[in-house]
Amino acid sequence: MQEETQPKNEAAALDKELNEVLKIRREKLSALQEEGENPFDVTCFDRKNYTRDIIENYDEFEGKIVVIAGRLMSKRVMGKMSFADLQDSTGRIQLCVKRDEMGEEPYKKYKKLDIGDIVGAVGEVFTTQKGEISVRTSQIKLLSKSLRPLPEKFHGLTNPDLRYRQRYVDLIVNPDVKRTFELRSKIVSAIRNYLDCRGYMEVETPILNTIAGGAAARPFITHHNTLDIDMYLRIAPELYLKRLIVGGFDKVYEMGRLFRNEGMDIKHNPEFTTIELYQAYANYVDMMNLTEDMIRTVAQKVLGTTTIVYQGEEIDLGSPWKRMTMTEAVKKYTGIDFKALKDADEAREAAKAIGITLDEDANQLSKGEMLSLVFEEKVEEQLVQPTFITEYPVEISPLAKRYADNPDFTERFEVFITRREYGNAFSELNDPIDQKERFIKQVEKREKGDEEANMMDEDYIQALEYGLPPTGGLGIGIDRLVMLLTDSASIRDVLLFPTMKPLEK
Repeated sequence: MQEETQPKNEAAALDKELNEVLKIRREKLSALQEEGENPFDVTCFDRKNYTRDIIENYDEFEGKIVVIAGRLMSKRVMGKMSFADLQDSTGRIQLCVKRDEMGEEPYKKYKKLDIGDIVGAVGEVFTTQKGEISVRTSQIKLLSKSLRPLPEKFHGLTNPDLRYRQRYVDLIVNPDVKRTFELRSKIVSAIRNYLDCRGYMEVETPILNTIAGGAAARPFITHHNTLDIDMYLRIAPELYLKRLIVGGFDKVYEMGRLFRNEGMDIKHNPEFTTIELYQAYANYVDMMNLTEDMIRTVAQKVLGTTTIVYQGEEIDLGSPWKRMTMTEAVKKYTGIDFKALKDADEAREAAKAIGITLDEDANQLSKGEMLSLVFEEKVEEQLVQPTFITEYPVEISPLAKRYADNPDFTERFEVFITRREYGNAFSELNDPIDQKERFIKQVEKREKGDEEANMMDEDYIQALEYGLPPTGGLGIGIDRLVMLLTDSASIRDVLLFPTMKPLEK
């Protein structure tokens, strides 16, 4: 009982101390405003230098006057002399402040500044006796008052939930977090550059759709008042992008947000970023080669290496990636040879024999669907190094082209790294008759309660009837790729503002 009371007492004491600090900071603001020095009236500051440039090019800056701006991250007052750390968007640098050089009144004002305040500073670059590059500061101007203390002292900001909710503070006090999002920006830029240099054109397609299509997922539903119709936030841009191939573009891609009304975990967020690309006169093998080369190229450009470490495991992106059919992978890792099984009943018995629990719905699954289930349950967890899994059953690939000599399977692949799927691609189905039949089967599933089944898209069928050339298509999850290349454990670590459960009031 005593152990439970102690943390509560400590929390209450910290809350009391925090409230006192908040009161003092507001009193300081009021005093400034009464003196006619309201910091929130400052509209700009002519910053001329950044901390990283000064530190990395010290020989050029030594003895020169610089004008910098940023947030005070620490302050150490020692009588007539003080030190402070100023942090801008590029890094930190030490300020050396002396009363005799600044003047008595300005020095008094400096001493009243709080950690977290945003200031502008003017001074001469030099190195202290301890060898630290610093700015001998002659002027400091308060540009914005921080009314709330940074969290090192008050509760800290190590709790993941709090970090995600207050990302703005997380970025201030955790440099590694900021680095992750800088890398994310570079990764996205490198992907765009890779595709642009190969003749792909970036396009934009609707986010609000009258039909939820292009993927098997549960959509978010909204209502358009003027048209008085329900609309869906897009779950995939696929069907629109393929319409553009019909229209005559050879290579198109779109990078943007998708929305799926599904579960949340370390790999899933209701809104997320993907890239989808389509190339006329190409097939899934071309997409496989492009995927491998693009990810390898992006890693080399952004990280300077193709050998990375993800959550303690070394991943080799540089060597040729493994390629296996789904049937081969299931046989290798479970011993079940689906080619030797006659039908779905035998497939179910084989699945039970290796410990897979089947519910009543499993009785409705086809042999191909059972193959996919066994793969998901027993094989994905084995795929650590980059691996392409090909030949997906037609039942779970409603938009992919069948093999001409093996119509139960499609020219499709998914790429797996670190036990996760990173991309999905196929030779696009361009037979409008076959496509309509598959849509009809999807609609039947939907009518039986499968909210993730595709809807019928008559306009897309009509587009195919005008003629879609042989086409290869690819979709890659940007968030997961960023997780991989930044060694981030959760998708929330690579989303600036992830979806969070509302706090109870």
